[in-house]
Amino acid sequence: MRSMPKMLDILNRAAALQQQGVPFALCTVTYSQRPTSARSGAKAVVTPDGAIFGWVGGACSQPSVVRHAREALALGEPRTIRLSPDGDGGGDRDGLVVLAMTCHSGGTLEIFIEPVLPEPYLIVAGDTPVARSLVEIGRALGYHTATLACPGSGADEEHADLAFDALSRARVPFIVVASQGTLDEEALLGALALDPPYLAVVGSRRRIATMLDFLRSRGATDEQIARIHAPAGLDIHAESAAEIALSILSEITAVRRQANFTAPAVEAPPADPPRIVIDPICGMEVDLATARFTLEREGETLGFCCPACLREYERQEHQAI
Repeated sequence: MRSMPKMLDILNRAAALQQQGVPFALCTVTYSQRPTSARSGAKAVVTPDGAIFGWVGGACSQPSVVRHAREALALGEPRTIRLSPDGDGGGDRDGLVVLAMTCHSGGTLEIFIEPVLPEPYLIVAGDTPVARSLVEIGRALGYHTATLACPGSGADEEHADLAFDALSRARVPFIVVASQGTLDEEALLGALALDPPYLAVVGSRRRIATMLDFLRSRGATDEQIARIHAPAGLDIHAESAAEIALSILSEITAVRRQANFTAPAVEAPPADPPRIVIDPICGMEVDLATARFTLEREGETLGFCCPACLREYERQEHQAI
């Protein structure tokens, strides 16, 4: 029998996913009433494709945990699920989802599901006072930052030699072109190919008009150009480089909050949509997209939460013949 992952292994897995910029849900058992197999404090990590690492209960509870973890990731909101034999209890608590767990083993579990989303990713093109202020303030606000320095500028930035396409494999970025005349057109063309949730350029209105005409001449569509924030930032009557950077990050914050932007940092394998059926033996919800125990009967797929329910169904089916 394969041993269950140790707590440190689970936490290390979570830390590795966070380092890679991969979103995940951390699931923690906060209440356990025997005879459930999971105990208070038990943890598991669930990724957007439904993979689970850790232990927060057996076959009766795992499908529900995975389904609600994926929903929490999609919404970017935590929740607590309660699985009990009668599908009741827990009081009237905000964020509590009560589910029936009518497997033969019985018991009650409450599991807190916390989505852990990647840091927002800020790419700044340029080596100007505004660009440096954007990186400094962005880091203070929790952004993972990278700088694309202008060729020949002498800047010694960690990511200065990387192209936009290389950076895009790591995270979905917010991009600001702040090279102010040195790298503008090339940076904007590279950034448009990523279709970022936010793209802005620092410059005067006259200079920006010239840049946009150049983009049109290179095949940029009116829709693409309309999405560029030009000039960058909210109108706060900024004058200094730090104030301009502050206005830009304020605009990025508004875009993030208004759109509830929680896109995954890397492209996850496409997740099958939930296909919920009821286990004909115990009455548990079973997601056919991830179910391990199924039967095909008269063109219909039956789902079972565990092998015991599957065997009981087959036994009843055999007796009925």
